[in-house]
Amino acid sequence: MLRWLPEDVSTYGHEIDALFYLIYYITAVTFILVTALMIIFLIMYRDTGGRRATYSHGNTTLEIIWTIVPAAILIVLSFMSVSTWAKVKRQAPASDFEVQVTAKQFNWEVLYPGADGKLGTADDVKFDNDVHVPVNKVVRVHLTASDVIHSFFIPNLRFKQDAVPGRTILAWFEATKAGKYELPCAELCGFGHSGMKGWLHVHTAEDYAKWAGENLAPKPQ
Repeated sequence: MLRWLPEDVSTYGHEIDALFYLIYYITAVTFILVTALMIIFLIMYRDTGGRRATYSHGNTTLEIIWTIVPAAILIVLSFMSVSTWAKVKRQAPASDFEVQVTAKQFNWEVLYPGADGKLGTADDVKFDNDVHVPVNKVVRVHLTASDVIHSFFIPNLRFKQDAVPGRTILAWFEATKAGKYELPCAELCGFGHSGMKGWLHVHTAEDYAKWAGENLAPKPQ
């Protein structure tokens, strides 16, 4: 019942999932405890007649405890997440595989470097809504938007990064299993937001080489 997240196929996904489930369990225990106490108090202190209500200012010790305990939990969770945040967001690993993704209403424009091996030149190869990558390869994504804020989201890779007009944000992922994975926009970006969806195609090394040879190789003049 608790394993309702999509399959993790990312090198850093297990760290994100571990933090998610820790927060999930803490929240679940707190919810059960508070609900149980509320039901008990409703029964114990219900109106039975013949009893005068008493008014209490409260309990200072209890108030301090239920302030300090949540604060301590949040501080501990913050420290636990620092290393994962740094790994995912602070610096992308070196790689010779780079793509540029431009979000716009309402599709993903994906650019691959052409024969010169450089992005942003005249021989770049463009695709709409389809990203093709090899498995077990660090993929560096140069992400931007041409109109409003979008969010590049690959649930199976635990990858999510906003695309902001006027900025190019470097993000990265490494898929560990070949397959086809959904790539929706996770930021409300206009009337057609619900239809803004692409696909990440993760190939084996052999299949990617074949795809690249058919789609990225220079066309004969």
